[in-house]
This record gives sequence, C-alpha cells and structure tokens, in this order.
Amino acid sequence: MSTESEISYAVTGDGVHIAYRVAGKGPPDILFIPPWMSTVELDVEDPYVGPTLRRLGSLGRCVSFDKRGSGMSDGFDSDATPSLEQRVDELVAVSDAVGLARSTILTGADGAAIAIMFAVMHPERVRAMCLYAPFARALRAEDYPIGYDLATIEMMAEATARTWGGGLQAPTAPTKADDPHFLEWFGRYQRRSASPSGARRFLTTALRTDVRDLLARVEVPVVVVHRRDDELVPLTFGRYVADGIPGARMVELDGRDHFWAAGNAEPLLDVVEELATGAPTTTRADRVLVTVLFTDIVGSTARAAELGDRRWKDLLESHDRALRAELARFGGCEIDTAGDGFLATFDLPSRALQCAHAIQRAVRVLDLQVRAGVHTGEVELRGDNVAGMAVHIGARIGALADADEVLVSPALPPLVVGSGITFADRGEHDLKGVPGVWQLWSLDKDSL
Repeated sequence: MSTESEISYAVTGDGVHIAYRVAGKGPPDILFIPPWMSTVELDVEDPYVGPTLRRLGSLGRCVSFDKRGSGMSDGFDSDATPSLEQRVDELVAVSDAVGLARSTILTGADGAAIAIMFAVMHPERVRAMCLYAPFARALRAEDYPIGYDLATIEMMAEATARTWGGGLQAPTAPTKADDPHFLEWFGRYQRRSASPSGARRFLTTALRTDVRDLLARVEVPVVVVHRRDDELVPLTFGRYVADGIPGARMVELDGRDHFWAAGNAEPLLDVVEELATGAPTTTRADRVLVTVLFTDIVGSTARAAELGDRRWKDLLESHDRALRAELARFGGCEIDTAGDGFLATFDLPSRALQCAHAIQRAVRVLDLQVRAGVHTGEVELRGDNVAGMAVHIGARIGALADADEVLVSPALPPLVVGSGITFADRGEHDLKGVPGVWQLWSLDKDSL
C-alpha cells in the first residue's frame, strides 16, 4: 500500500499500469480524476495544478492519477479507445492500490462521466462527488438540443491536434491568452500528457460519451460547480447534470475560464473540503502584508530559439540557481515559478528592492537581462502559496518594466523613506484587470 507523495503504479484487471501519486495523509480520502489529459509527473510541483493538489493534500490523503493513454500510464491501441467500464476499472485499481475505502471525488468535464459510472457501479466506494463543469453528453440529439453539433465536435478535435503542444487552447483559459508564462506551462503540460493524435482521440471519445441514463441512479451526495461564462463547456451542460442527479446541489461561479486553476479556484476547493470533512469551511485564509517581487527574463523566446532546447535548458538552470542564491541572501521566500519567471515575497520592501537589483547583476554574467516588478500589499496565505489582488498588481507592474529595470508601485516610496533609496517617476499607467490609474516608479539603483 503506497502512502508516499511519489509516483507509483496500480494494475487494472486487464493488466494496464496506471500511474498515480499520493499527497498528504488521510482520512479523509480525496480522489482526483483528471479531466481529459494529465501528467502526475508534473502535477504536484507545477504552478497551476500544484496548489490545488497541495490544498487537497492538506485536508487528508489526495490521490491523483493518469488515465491509460495519458501521462505516465500505459498507452492503448489507437483503434480501441478505452470504454467507460475500463475507466472505472482504473479507479478501482488505484483505489485498491492505495487502500481507499470511501473517497470524496473531485473531477470535471469528461471525468464527470467516469465518476458518475463509478458511483453507480461502486456506491460503497464513494462518499461524495464534486463535479466541476461536467457534461453528461456533449453531442446534440433530438432529446438533447443543448449539445454541440457533430461538425463542431469534429472541428474542435482537429483544432486540438493541430495546436497541441503550443499552449494555444483559448477556450480553456481565455483570460490567460496573453500570459506567456501560462502558455509556456500549458504547452509543456500538453506535450507531457499526450501526443497530438492521442489528444484528438481522447477529445473525440469524451465528446461522444453519454451517461444521461445514469444520472438518476447516483445515490451519493453531489455538488456541481460551474463558471457561468465557461467558454468551453457551457453552463447549461452543468445545470443538466445537477438537475438529473437526485438531491444534487448547483453552485454557479463568476468567470469564463474552463480550466479551474486559471481563475479563482478557492470556491471550488471549499466545496470539496466541505464534502470531504463534513463541515463547511469556516476560517478563511490568513491575510498578511508582504512585498511581492516578480522577475522574468527579457527576450527569453528569441534566446531559446538561438541556443536550442538543450543549451537554453542549461542556461535557465544557471539563472534559477543564481536567483535562488540572491533570494536566500536577502531573506526572500520563493513562492512560484513558471517558465523563466519567479514570484517571491519579502517581509521588508527594502530587501525586495535590494534583492531585485542583486538578481539583475547576478544574471549579467550569464548574458541575461531580467525585468522586475515590486509591490507591497495584503495577500491571502493559501498553504505554501499566496493569492489576492496584491499578487496580480505585482505581476502587472513587472510586465511593464524595461530590461534591467526594477519598477515599483506607489506603495513602495513611502515605505522606504529614510533609507536613502530613491526612485524616478515613470508616469501613470493602466494595469490590466486592476481598477484605476497607477503612478509607477523606477528604482534608482545608485541609491542602494
């Protein structure tokens, strides 16, 4: 029985090896069924899926896995896409390998069909289910007019294969369409999850699934969570599932991203916590005042193309080592990384400014230039992560900085009065998604 946060394998009844990972210790037990594609090799550590699994692991024992044909699990014959019964067998194999008794299930999109059949076939194994942006059927029919027509589904499948690996899945996370860090991460996640043809087969099969007849047979507590303006899976799909399951509760959230971690995932995770523990979330995350520092490499795409994948990877690792050394020297706390960008927090704004300047000097020997953005404000502590408007403001300011510049919000100058640190006026700016006009300042490095 595996209880460590490492990759292990379960074996299905037909001899297929399913890769799974355990985070935290139960009870309660939480089973995360990946929607569509996944790779447990990256899930726990990565900047988007990772925070979700870490929070779930803080509640109890969270088990995630790769379906056959995805990530690190065995593949399947291209002419024999796994059936729902075989998908349920994967859940049974993982549950038995870990020693799960009655799990609270979190899943979404096509994973909902698997969860629904699992709950119908093995109700003794399921405590409750949280279904995020689910659909019982995606293809339109005479008795199901809300579905997609066949031409649209085929077009979606072909577009998926054509763009797979490049992070270009706009309906999945439209608010991240201009975020280079997200696109770089999502492209890497796609490539590690499946090949383009494999992704197309997965999508085609998922969109042709139909579990409408099973909805009325679900006997465990269910909460359906759906963003109102989801651009990939319409809200009407989720409402149909909630209406069809006896006693199911519907929770509608603001937002248009289908990918749960592209927007505010906390309301979704609050639902899972309530289902898993039997008690609603009564304490909100702690709020503290910190200084956030965002850095990223200027011209990284062109440099990567110039050097090639291997040399760029080596250079990026040298950059990361240099940056972490400066964070340690100035008391910074590394929060997140994505591509060539870092997010760190500091107790003192002066140390954040000194660290940003030191980072820029340290990477010059690597023939790199780094831009930096600094802001001081309240953040929410979410385990090892931070969230809140202050984080978004810092990111937006960092994106506006020039090469080798430390750009700061108007909160910084008053906080370092008397330190001798000075700034140059950089004028007023609109920060995307942040209300108001912001006066920004550039750090005078000679004053450090």
